[in-house]
Amino acid sequence: MEFAEQAVGRLFPGRRAGPFRPDHLSALLNEIGVPVAAARGAAIRQQLLEMPAPVVADALGYHNKTTTRLLNETGGTWSRYAPGDHTRSPAGWVPRRTGDS
Repeated sequence: MEFAEQAVGRLFPGRRAGPFRPDHLSALLNEIGVPVAAARGAAIRQQLLEMPAPVVADALGYHNKTTTRLLNETGGTWSRYAPGDHTRSPAGWVPRRTGDS
């Protein structure tokens, strides 16, 4: 089966997708001239431009220092990020009154 046929199978549910192991996918990409390592690096750097480094690290299983280094190399602007539970108000915080009682 050619690469294009396998790609169609992966993109459209209901068709036989064929093998989907990382090593097999890597070999297929190499066959058509896509440098896998460079593509992976570019994808991670793009994610770092869109999300904070700790979020990308958690999602992809990277160390936080690695994603922070890549972010600095990429020139990303996520300089501040407070990890933790953002669904609750900070201790001692009281909402301001708007005058509506």
